[in-house]
Amino acid sequence: MKRLAKLPLALLLGAALVSQIASAQDIDTLRKIKDSGVIRIGSRDSSIPFSYVAKGGSDPIGFSNDICLKIVEAVKAKLGLPALRVEYTTLTSLNRMPLMQNGTVDLDCATTTNSVARQQLVAFAPSHFVAGITVAVKKDSGINSLADLTGKTVATVAGSTSIQLLRAYKRAENVEVQEITGKDTADAFLLLASGRAVAYVLDDVQLAGLIATSPRPGDFRMLHDVVLRQEPYGIMYRKNDPAFQAVVDDTVTQLMKSGEIERLYARWFTQPIPPSNINLNFPMTEGIREAYRNPSKKGV
Repeated sequence: MKRLAKLPLALLLGAALVSQIASAQDIDTLRKIKDSGVIRIGSRDSSIPFSYVAKGGSDPIGFSNDICLKIVEAVKAKLGLPALRVEYTTLTSLNRMPLMQNGTVDLDCATTTNSVARQQLVAFAPSHFVAGITVAVKKDSGINSLADLTGKTVATVAGSTSIQLLRAYKRAENVEVQEITGKDTADAFLLLASGRAVAYVLDDVQLAGLIATSPRPGDFRMLHDVVLRQEPYGIMYRKNDPAFQAVVDDTVTQLMKSGEIERLYARWFTQPIPPSNINLNFPMTEGIREAYRNPSKKGV
């Protein structure tokens, strides 16, 4: 105890924080849900068509949200709680992992990339989507490649993998690109639309959704030949919780093996969606088909 008392205050506080996170990570999520009668889902308000709130709506809708509602049904059956209540918390790229670790939410149901680095902090279900990181620009920008971004201002989302990939490109190619970040995907798109940035680096499908639902979709285009990396999305949950992991992973895997996930995919990517009945016309890529043929939790 004497040696502990001599430690610097900052070190003691850091140790306490690590202890709190470790304790939260070891939460028995099923017991927590059963005791409270509530399952808490982390959502987004503008990640079309994965998790977003339609105009006039209250709860989020979308492809990832539908998958999580299937998990909710499995939890209800497992615990014998037909009246289990769902509560949503809107997350951002910056707070999603801390709020998962500390027990604020039980599932993150949006567009989180399953990466090896993140697997040190949280766990992921088998990947339900594979995106390509690319670039969106205005049609009259004259930008046709990454090299054309030299000396320009580029928008990304704070805390996203796209910002890491942009920085890796800058280091590898020794180019000067100015970064400007938005707090979420919609905020960053406004940076492009308003002219504060000449390009926006993000997942191809999210860019397609943002462009399709913008007031002037004809003003934008994506550089489809530019793919910085293929990234798998996974439903995120806490580590070290085997009972909850089994329910989540088994539910997602069964959706893939039964073919039901393909029907969910068609609903959100190849048919008109709320609120404006816009069709994203984003058919499955081979990477997505492979993810469904052979469910995997492998991170990038």
